[in-house]
Amino acid sequence: MDSKTETELQAAAFRRLVEHLRERTDVQNIDLMNVAGFCRNCLSRWYQEAAAERGEALDKEQAREIVYGMPYEEWRAKYQTEATAEQKAAFAKSGSAHG
Repeated sequence: MDSKTETELQAAAFRRLVEHLRERTDVQNIDLMNVAGFCRNCLSRWYQEAAAERGEALDKEQAREIVYGMPYEEWRAKYQTEATAEQKAAFAKSGSAHG
């Protein structure tokens, strides 16, 4: 497989991941962190870092809007719930560093 095709496939997989996360608003970021060690905010940060490595200006809120499909504060107001004691305990136990 040539480099261009590989990059196109990676981009398609990324778009599919973002689409899936946008559809699964029932899955909270803390759940993602507890199970997978990353969340939507981490993905946003990685996107922002990749842009910076290529000399592209992209701020935190712009990167989050790419991942969330809307401004972050709007997503939080619509979909974020208060973390349960169990979620918080699992997060503390995992030692995950949230992005």
